[in-house]
Amino acid sequence: MDAVVKISPKGQVTIPKRFRNLLKTNVVRFRLVGDKIVIEPVEDLGGVFRNYAKKGLSYEEERGEAWQKVADEYRDLS
Repeated sequence: MDAVVKISPKGQVTIPKRFRNLLKTNVVRFRLVGDKIVIEPVEDLGGVFRNYAKKGLSYEEERGEAWQKVADEYRDLS
């Protein structure tokens, strides 16, 4: 099965529906194998976002920390 797609000026491509249906996920991994780019489905999102997750914090606590970081960076610019 083949498909030819155009790369947008922003570097985006649309994966044809028949291929998306085969992936059964909306998260993919790109790998370079020799001179080919391979797109693989990622089923375990926990592994993908593990570095960003903080164990034991509620949504409100994480949100508060994120806003505090933005405020600190903004203050440093002044």
